[in-house]
Amino acid sequence: MSSESIPRAGGPAIRAEVPAWSEDPLTARARTVWTAGDFLPIARSFASGAEDFIARLALRAGESVLDVACGTGNLAIPAARAGARVTGIDIAPNLIAEARLEARTAGHAVAFEVGDAEALPYVDDQFETTVTMFGAMFAYRPARAAAELLRVTRPGGRVVMANWTPEGFIGKMLRAHTALVPPPSGVPSPLQWGQEDVVRERLGSGVTSLTCTRRTLELRFPFPPAAVTELFATCYGPTVTTLRATDPAGASRLREELTNLFQQHNLATDGTTAVSGEYLDVQARVA
Repeated sequence: MSSESIPRAGGPAIRAEVPAWSEDPLTARARTVWTAGDFLPIARSFASGAEDFIARLALRAGESVLDVACGTGNLAIPAARAGARVTGIDIAPNLIAEARLEARTAGHAVAFEVGDAEALPYVDDQFETTVTMFGAMFAYRPARAAAELLRVTRPGGRVVMANWTPEGFIGKMLRAHTALVPPPSGVPSPLQWGQEDVVRERLGSGVTSLTCTRRTLELRFPFPPAAVTELFATCYGPTVTTLRATDPAGASRLREELTNLFQQHNLATDGTTAVSGEYLDVQARVA
């Protein structure tokens, strides 16, 4: 264990006992996946839905908010815009660098840092609201991630998640990946976080109330489905690493399947691509 100063946007640093980052193969694999591509173009495709997600929380000015597995800041920046004091953390240094630039460009103060959702470097009960959108659901050890979300949120505070559902468009897309390259042995599907019964089991007695609502958001891209597939092939970490891990025939099959999915679910008729992704909106009060 080591102690370091944890910066907080708009307030003094807090001294925290920080668990040493695990260097086991799963942590290394997670870091490899999410540093494999430039996620920003993907994040921008559903930025409007992320802003709506934050707007529903009605954050108060000065409210302390943590965005876990924050990516390029899709939740953190709108939360700061609403007046909250926001910290964002992600396992991928390249995404944190982009998040800092995005926040600076938008003119909002957010304390972004590199860290592990399974071992958050914060003291117990530090934040009033902890959020994660399509982020913590990808932690390879969901029990650890769930425990950390609860630990750093103060009693009476909120843990709020957006998790892709197995039945939705992204669920289908992710299953195309794992059909080609299975996850590590013993690692559950991240799509389990999109099932209410699983969420209730994982958060368990750590919450006093829990509401799960199925919602959708649109992912919009200014080009046709085949080009969207190529965007994912270069920018979306899971797609990049799956393509690297398979042979040319498998890579061709995945590209074809992704293009077919984007074509079949395309809501746009003007040569662009828009798909509706279903997710589980999780709102929990911490015990």
